[in-house]
Amino acid sequence: MLTPKIFRDERGFFKETYSTVRYRDWGITDEFMQDNLSLSRRNVLRGLHGDARLAKLVQVVRGSAFDVIVDLRPESATFLRWHGSTLSATGGAQLYIPRGFLHGFLALEDETMVAYKQTAPYDPAAEFSIAWNDPELAIEWPLPAAPILSERDAASPTLRAAGVTNGTAAR
Repeated sequence: MLTPKIFRDERGFFKETYSTVRYRDWGITDEFMQDNLSLSRRNVLRGLHGDARLAKLVQVVRGSAFDVIVDLRPESATFLRWHGSTLSATGGAQLYIPRGFLHGFLALEDETMVAYKQTAPYDPAAEFSIAWNDPELAIEWPLPAAPILSERDAASPTLRAAGVTNGTAAR
């Protein structure tokens, strides 16, 4: 996680959400090509989505979300391990997601707004999804009830069904 500079006073705050120079100092040299914004109500779960072409920089600008990344890089020591972080508008932290990772999030509040930069334009033919509740991943989502899913996310295959086994990925 990254924490950009936030300047707070009695009026509120000012936050520089991206600076090429500062992010390069943090080791992020990607060129971001598209910005996206999603709005979700509490218990909406989006993901797990992947696109091998994309790195992302994610932040919550309203509300809060439990954000999850899963390493799908077969050569990595952390292959198939997940990491979850709570991101919030008041906390101000951002999450960098390198190429080769799945990404998903659970909205923890109504009207949660997630903003993210990505390194390539969206291409539905390049994107794939994996089941949010894949038992092989055993992600510990902080769910008070069944999540609200899109039809596509509800029908996403497990890693095994998608051909991700023995350190190799089908895609």
